[in-house]
Amino acid sequence: MARYLGPKCKTCRAEKTKLFLKGERCSTAKCPISKKAGPPGKGPKSRQKKMSDYGIQLREKQKLRKIYCMLEKQFKITFVQAEKIAGKTGENLIMLLERRLDNVVFRMRFATSRNQAHQIVSHGHILVNGKRVTIPSYRIKEGDEISIAERSKKMIVIKESLKEYSKSGVVPWIELDPDTMKGKFLAVPRRSEVTELAAINEQLIVELYSR
Repeated sequence: MARYLGPKCKTCRAEKTKLFLKGERCSTAKCPISKKAGPPGKGPKSRQKKMSDYGIQLREKQKLRKIYCMLEKQFKITFVQAEKIAGKTGENLIMLLERRLDNVVFRMRFATSRNQAHQIVSHGHILVNGKRVTIPSYRIKEGDEISIAERSKKMIVIKESLKEYSKSGVVPWIELDPDTMKGKFLAVPRRSEVTELAAINEQLIVELYSR
């Protein structure tokens, strides 16, 4: 599957916000957004363009899509699924995104970024309820147990990532035992609990797809 392989920081600069694509670096002074760097491109004109309503809606969709490291087709499919669930479509969309296996692996501190989590899942290092799952978009259910495969527990990249657990723990809807490298997806989070997306206006995405 085709994926964007260019500079991750350039993507954040284009969206003018942190998308947390490079793990710990995003929380340091090295992050170009922390330095208030402008969007990529030469000259001040590219920074002064006034966006149309469509442009604003499109940028909001692009931000959310890139945060979860998804391609356009996959993101659109998830949106269509969110429309079929009772309740607010925008909130349903975020709940479905939070249930992706690669996102849950990232939330459990087995990876420093969703991109890295995508790789860890694809390479067969993750078990769901004791069975190996290699599909990053696999949808986790309440009560599912996610763990590191026995042969993968010595991987330095996973051990290094788990150090973040001792600093900031995990989100409330996830339980983790860092010693056994096992965790549980306790519940689907409410929209208000996903504080990382506080700046995202999902209603703009609903309006974009409703055109």
